[in-house]
Parts: sequence; C-alpha cells; structure tokens
Amino acid sequence: MEEEPKIAIALKYERNVDEAPHVVATGKDKIAEHIIELAKQHGIEIRKDRELAQILGELDVDSIIPLEAYASVAEILSYIYRKNAEKVYGNN
Repeated sequence: MEEEPKIAIALKYERNVDEAPHVVATGKDKIAEHIIELAKQHGIEIRKDRELAQILGELDVDSIIPLEAYASVAEILSYIYRKNAEKVYGNN
C-alpha cells in the first residue's frame, strides 16, 4: 500500500484586516516538510487535519478559503488564539 503524501498548508488571517483567512503557502512531501519546519522555526502553531489540508491544498496561493472550510478553520484559529494567549498571559 502506497503512503499518502505529506500535505502542508499555511494560512494567514489578520482580524480587522482580512475579510477571511487565505492560503499563503501549500505543498506536498518535501515542500510540505519545509513549510512545517519554517512554521516551527517561527513559533507558529501547527494543527494536523488531513481532510482539511486536502481541501485547502487544491487552492491557489492567495485564495480565500472556501465556505465549506470555514467551520474547521475557525476551530483552528480559536485554538491558535488560545495558545497565543497562554504564551503571553500564562495558563490562567
């Protein structure tokens, strides 16, 4: 059985600036590994969601995420905001 390729998607969203999250990088295998490594180097939170990555991986860079991905991306953003708050304010 052939192993599924590694997929990585980088999203950007700035509250009060962007109308919706959009794709800033996407890649498979070696490129995915590079995206993941860069995220780690910059302290960017990483979430694994193969199904969502497969959907977003079909988009072009600078594309706004599709409506069907909003709920999943909102959950991820909520997770990231909590993690960032923990880093800044501690584990209150």
